Parts: sequence; structure tokens; C-alpha cells
Amino acid sequence: MPAPRSKSLFAWEPSPFIVVGVLLLVTSIVRPDAPPWVLWPFVAVLVAAVVWLVVSLMRGRGTNPDQWGDLATLEGLELVDALRVERGVRAVAPVADVHRHQPAIELALLHGGTEQPAVLVPRARRWLSRRYRVGVQLVGDSHPRHAGFLEEAAEGPWRDALDAMRQRDRYVRVPALIVGTARPYKVELDLSGLEHALGEKPRR
Repeated sequence: MPAPRSKSLFAWEPSPFIVVGVLLLVTSIVRPDAPPWVLWPFVAVLVAAVVWLVVSLMRGRGTNPDQWGDLATLEGLELVDALRVERGVRAVAPVADVHRHQPAIELALLHGGTEQPAVLVPRARRWLSRRYRVGVQLVGDSHPRHAGFLEEAAEGPWRDALDAMRQRDRYVRVPALIVGTARPYKVELDLSGLEHALGEKPRR
């Protein structure tokens, strides 16, 4: 089954805020002395929207990974290692959005060194974005640190297989290299072992 490309509007975090905001604006039109067939359905819809908002605020708390795809810990996760495969041409993929995560990458470099593993987390997202991406969490020590996302070209062939593993609470760990001695750092992933780890060939 193909992996979803984005979060549904119903599950998107800003949706209940937008709906409640619109309904609160409508309260200036629907007055308490409005006809019952207008007032009570409106009150019911407003209450339902507020409940939806409260539920959305509670959703994702205490989960690992959380609703953005960030890992709090490696404990309890089943990790599959995609070990480096020696080839004539290296299968190296640069990590996107590293400019947004320089402090986290610097901490990962400090605690884990230039070469360390990284966990690929499907259905990760930037804050308030609906688009699903494959997140990259550096795990050179016991504390995962978000380094960015797989680029679209590197993600595409493996998206469905990685998402299928996520459904079984399994995640792939690949070799990573932090490039640079000072900011801005770059991060490169060795994806040569993904085919073996996932047990299938990449989708073209």
C-alpha cells in the first residue's frame, strides 16, 4: 500500500484552531435570542469543535516518535541496521534542511563524532506542515537529534518500504557522516545497505 504523502486536513494540527476561530467570529451573528433551530445546532457545532481542539492538543503526547517524527529515545524501538555495502560508486545522500538544525547537529558531533548512525523516521514533518517526509535522527549517543530530512530524490524509491516498516514499529538505521569542522555543517547518509535491510529493490 502506498505511503500517504501528507497528513489529512482533519488530523492537521491547525485545523481545529481555524474552525473554532471561525465559529467564534460567527457568534457575533448568531445571538442568544436567535431562533432555536439556528441557535442550538450552532452551539452543538461549537462544542464539538472545542472538544476536537482539546483532543488534538492531547494527541501525540508521550508517543515515540512524536507527531512531528522526532525521537525522544531509542528505548522500545526495533532498529534494523542497513550496513554499508562496498560498491564502485557510493550511494550517498545529502540530508536536506540541515541549516534549520545546526545546533542539534553540533551537539550530535560533540557527543557522537563525525561518523555515527542515523535513524530514518517516515511520516516526519516540519512544524505545522502537512507534507510527510522521511526524518533523519542522528543517534551517535543515547539522545536522538533531528538533523533534517531525506531529499525527495533519495526518499522516493524507499518511501513505501520505510513506511511499511513503521507500521510494524520498526525503523532503519544507516551510517551517517557529519561534514565540516564548524557551522554550517552538512550531513551525508550512506544508503547502500537499504536494499538488503528492507528486503526489496527501490521503486523507480
